[in-house]
Amino acid sequence: MVNDAMLRQLAPGLLLSALVGGLGVACEAPLRSLLGALFSRPLALPAMVIALLIGIALNRAAAHPMFTAGMAFSVRRVLRIAVALLGIRISLSDIVALGPATALIVVVSMALTLASGVLFARLLGGNQIYGALAGAATAVCGASAALVTATVLPDYRDKGADVAFVVVAVNALATVAMLAYPPLCVLLGFDDRMTGVMLGATIHDVAQVAGAGYALSDAVGNSAVIVKLFRVFLLLPVVLAVGAWFTPRGEAAAHRKVPVPLFALAFLGLVVVNSLGMLPAVVTAVLVEASRWGLLLAIGALGLMTSFADVMRAGWRHLAIVAAVTAVVLATVAGGLLAAG
Repeated sequence: MVNDAMLRQLAPGLLLSALVGGLGVACEAPLRSLLGALFSRPLALPAMVIALLIGIALNRAAAHPMFTAGMAFSVRRVLRIAVALLGIRISLSDIVALGPATALIVVVSMALTLASGVLFARLLGGNQIYGALAGAATAVCGASAALVTATVLPDYRDKGADVAFVVVAVNALATVAMLAYPPLCVLLGFDDRMTGVMLGATIHDVAQVAGAGYALSDAVGNSAVIVKLFRVFLLLPVVLAVGAWFTPRGEAAAHRKVPVPLFALAFLGLVVVNSLGMLPAVVTAVLVEASRWGLLLAIGALGLMTSFADVMRAGWRHLAIVAAVTAVVLATVAGGLLAAG
């Protein structure tokens, strides 16, 4: 529950994030006209992408402590509410339509990504624990997975710094993926369903998955979010597997508590509600709009908290490992989709 004191603490960051999201919406139409005139064809930069770029540009100004709490609240709480509300746009038939092949591609890609993190750390002479941390964050859900996975990994001197680097690095790479993967899907000849699977199975964080997917179409966005939430549901077994790997008897992992992804359960609940047609159209429209603005707020905050300078100042091994596991999940999913046809 948010009391007055907490609201005063959150307000500056929330307002700044909302301003960035609003600027993204305000700039969308003028930029569409400008790009259309420059390239003599319809081109658009979606509001969520614009908000993300504006946020990154303002990262230095947003570093003031007064903004920190509100931005973190936007990325964690507001994002999860917005993602849960996306369920009202999807029916159970959409989930069934993805099929067992999609689930297999996702599970295999996650397993290979997690294992490759440890392997690349060994090959590059880095810390294997850091490799597992980078692999889990990339395989599941980015920053959230990094923070949860850290709780089941052994402590060591640079653990705090490594966790911070992974959080920054996966956010930066997910931002790049949000911009680069949709054109790649077009190049590979993927249809809407395959593109949604590709985005949902490869981009690290939920915000960027939604941003990339819904920027293309509702169909792509729906598929991408469903696949992404399937990865989120696999957070518990991944974290327990990592803990068991670094604790041979698995005792430490068994006693760790992994947060239940309640927003994912809420998402599925709303999918059921929508499938049964239980809500009036006007209520559904309001929830869809609330979800859109929640995502804009969260992605604005995410941009404000993302600094490419921090990534560039880190050691090359750390960056190479995160980039390598990102390439593994991309190659595995793309290869699986091409093979499945």
